[in-house]
Amino acid sequence: MVIDTHAHLNFNAYKTDLDEVIRRSLDNNIWMINVGSQYETSKKAVEIAEKYPEGVYAAVGLHPIHLSKGIFKTKIDKEEIEFQTKEEEFDYQKYKELAKSKKVVAIGETGLDYYYRPKTKKKLEEFKNKQKEVFLKHLELAQELNLPVIFHCRFAHDDLIKILADSQNSNKSTGVDLLPSGVMHCFTGSWEQAKEYLEMGFYLGFNGIIFKLDLDEIIKKTPLDKILIETDCPYLTPPPMTGRNEPIYIKHVAEKIAKLRNLSYEEIARVTTENAKKLFGI
Repeated sequence: MVIDTHAHLNFNAYKTDLDEVIRRSLDNNIWMINVGSQYETSKKAVEIAEKYPEGVYAAVGLHPIHLSKGIFKTKIDKEEIEFQTKEEEFDYQKYKELAKSKKVVAIGETGLDYYYRPKTKKKLEEFKNKQKEVFLKHLELAQELNLPVIFHCRFAHDDLIKILADSQNSNKSTGVDLLPSGVMHCFTGSWEQAKEYLEMGFYLGFNGIIFKLDLDEIIKKTPLDKILIETDCPYLTPPPMTGRNEPIYIKHVAEKIAKLRNLSYEEIARVTTENAKKLFGI
């Protein structure tokens, strides 16, 4: 078995063949966690998960890019697509109700994203503060429900590490460590930043980005019991595949990690599956 710990089959990229993609994955013994990015996609992730007795799970959360209105660009199938983001306020109670489903195994994805940013210093500060405020609310929700967190971080690792470290130190001063467990999804930071997350007990998630960025040394140095694998589909399709990504392509990520660690594919599949089951309570 292999578990794709970060998929987005709840996105429109799969609106015409969702069940076929899931069945193809399950037939190949590949399980998945569909991750929400807004309330509607979080709700869809839960609905999908509840249709399947096993192998399909959900995470609910509000991605930081949806906290501000604007036009963003993303690349899918080598085609530039512009999409208008829908601004959303984080409604704690609504997400809490969604997260009560037995198929919800995590809160997220949530975190900080400074890739798209306002141009003025004042707006940039407001932009960052809003993301930090909503991120802390996600941490609170995860603590209340005793669920792990799926962290998203882009060009903001130093700020994210500071928030997590401050939360951990604050909790320790009271004698209770309430910082939730979690995974740094699609990790692309430095080894120094990786060590900070690892020392706080977090996992690192690797996907098709490892074929585009040089993360070899980080993958080699990260303890095996702290590695998770994911696709982030429909994005980051690993070679030699092209077009839309999907959970069945997770094997290419596992194969590269196995090669870097001088281990068999079967061993990486086994260890990462055990890690995922432990973190997400699957």
